[in-house]
Parts: sequence; C-alpha cells; structure tokens
Amino acid sequence: MILAAVAAAFLASAPPAIAEAPDLRLSGPLLQGALARGMAPPDTVALSLDGQPVPLAPDGRFLLGFDRDAPATARLVARLADGTEIVRALDIAPRSWRIERLGMLRPSGGPTPEYRRLRDAELARIVAARTRGSDSMGWSQDFLWPARGRLSGQFGSQRIYAGGVPAAFHSGADVAAGAGAVVVAPADGVVTLAPPPSFSLEGNLVILDHGMGLNSAFLHLATVRVREGQAVRQGEPIGTVGATGRATGPHLHWSLVWSGARIDPQSVAGTM
Repeated sequence: MILAAVAAAFLASAPPAIAEAPDLRLSGPLLQGALARGMAPPDTVALSLDGQPVPLAPDGRFLLGFDRDAPATARLVARLADGTEIVRALDIAPRSWRIERLGMLRPSGGPTPEYRRLRDAELARIVAARTRGSDSMGWSQDFLWPARGRLSGQFGSQRIYAGGVPAAFHSGADVAAGAGAVVVAPADGVVTLAPPPSFSLEGNLVILDHGMGLNSAFLHLATVRVREGQAVRQGEPIGTVGATGRATGPHLHWSLVWSGARIDPQSVAGTM
C-alpha cells in the first residue's frame, strides 16, 4: 500500500510526456516579419509559442507571427487532452532591413506634458482595439492589398542617427495610391476602432480584427465608411486615402499585427 501511494504521488508530480512533432504541421515562411499557418494534432487542447498562448481554431488550424526583430529560435508546444506535450523547435530566418544612417544627432527634447497625456490616452485606445478579438474568419483568407499604388514606405525600414541611436522602425507598408483612392478590407473582419475622434499621429484610423489574433490598421484616411462593431467583407470599402494626422502627403499606411508581433503586409498580401 505504501509503495502504491508513493508511485501514485510520483506519477501525479511527474512532468508531462514529451513526443516528437510529426503531426504539428506548418506552412509558410518561418521568417522575421512573416506569418505562417499551421495545423495542430488531433485532441490538442492548448498551443503555445515560447510560453505565450496561441489561438486555436476548432478544426486545429492556427497562425504564427514573427516580429520584425524576432529571435533566431522559438519553441512551439501543443498540449493534448491526455497531458502529452508535442514540441517543435523553430528556426526563424533573419531578414535584411533597409537602414538609413544619418550623420546628424537625434533631435533632442520631447513632447510637452500636455501632448504626452493626449498621446497616452490615444495609445490606450489603440491597444484596447488591437486586443479586442472577434470570431471573424478573415485570417483564413488570401489577403488583398487594401489599396494599390507605388510602395512608398517599406516595413522594417529604420533610421540610425549619429552615435548609433536608432529611431523606431517603420511598422507597416505605405501605399501612395493618390488622394481619395478607395481603401478596401484586405480580408473579412470586425471593426474594433473607427473615428471619431481623429488621432494626433495616425489621423483617421480604422482597426479591423480578422480573428485568431490577427488585425489590420489603416492610417491617415481622408474619409471613413465603417463604424465600430461593424462586420465587413473582403473587398468592401472602408474609407479613402488621405493625409490626416502626421503625414507629409496622401498615402495609406497599412499595418498588420498578430498577438503583438508586427507583420510585414507583403508577407501576407504578396507584392503588388
């Protein structure tokens, strides 16, 4: 009896069994700034990437996004109903980003306290909208470009000031489609943020949730044709290109985020 009790206690405290990952399938590039798709094994009850939960569709499909500065390795773990863990080690390929090195010092000073308070409130609204999920199936579609034109700003590009001081990298793709050009939904989604009000940097901003942790943001719009909570279909107009907010001219800035990771729109919609 004592031996049986000791054995039972040991089994209860033992770590879960770890299996190879033949059924943990992935497709798409494992690349900085890219989005990959996957299929979990049957009976998967939870999925995580480097310890962070990964949304899982009822049929076992899922997305994985890798930030612009994602490290070289990642660990994907599927936990099955019987407690078994299936682990797959991922190698994330690096990318070369467009870097502009300036001979000037980064401008000194900073925002006024008044603007800082305004900006903090704006960022809080954006973060809330980015984390407001939906049951949209847009994530499963082949994405369209929301507007077409010259790519005037590339994802991941960055300025480095004298002394090696970096500015923030460019977090989306800029499309010089021309003032008034129609902006459409690149995939199905639910609007989680729309004017009013207009934002100091982004101008008229629309955020569209595509489900499974993936969302789009459309900046500097001249006009907006959707409202918060509205479900939109792929190709449906959501606004027009403008230069609202902090913009030097009419263009669309389109950014994609998966569970906090910044994704290159070209990795999802392809080249124009």
